[in-house]
Amino acid sequence: MHIDLNADLGESFGAWTMGEDLALLDVVTSANIACGFHAGDPLTMTRTVGAALDRGVTVGAHVSYRDLVGFGRRFIDASEEELRADVLVQLAALDGVCRAAGGSVTYLKPHGALYHAAARHEPHARAIVAAVAAYNGSLVILGMAGSRLLTLASEAELPTATEAFADRGYRADGTLVPRGEPGDLLHDPDEIAARVVGMARDGAVPSVEGTAVPISADSVCVHGDTPGAVAIARAVRAALEQAGVAVRAFGD
Repeated sequence: MHIDLNADLGESFGAWTMGEDLALLDVVTSANIACGFHAGDPLTMTRTVGAALDRGVTVGAHVSYRDLVGFGRRFIDASEEELRADVLVQLAALDGVCRAAGGSVTYLKPHGALYHAAARHEPHARAIVAAVAAYNGSLVILGMAGSRLLTLASEAELPTATEAFADRGYRADGTLVPRGEPGDLLHDPDEIAARVVGMARDGAVPSVEGTAVPISADSVCVHGDTPGAVAIARAVRAALEQAGVAVRAFGD
């Protein structure tokens, strides 16, 4: 058994310190790096990419709606053409930074509201797929199992990978508990680690209603902005390895 461990990184700004990002990069195997539309800036992107490549961490473009004020957590009713262009620009920018540092972007993951919209919103899912296909058809699209995004990507013969969330609550229907509702975010590292082992070994996660939810995950995300993210990531990785689950990037 093997699984990837990813984190959303580069979500501060150049004048700030990278804080916990460096510590997380010592634990995770893939880094979803903000491309400037929901967070980050050129200096932060450059620093985060450099730190990831120095540690042998796989780099992915964490693309978003154009929503710095809302941290990319608000749905933007962009046209399909507008969103395709926005995704293409973000992907190309981060890949350019990677190439200048001697690496390259190997996958793309939508952020926040775009991630959830692309699970069911046909035009926006189509826009992401079109942008990736136009830029580099070998890039992996990372998203929710059963989403329209991954279905359309597969139909376009683009590689895909499925994702689950270590520190987010799940409802019985397999969707995430919306932020701000009871059970939306988990905080106990040991509890989270046990849940992730269950995802990897048993293909299931407990819901807030108490039922077991089937789950498919090539990669598990620990949110970098969750309080105690480093302790959570370390506990998750240690628990996986103790359970005999190899932790490695999903493209390896």
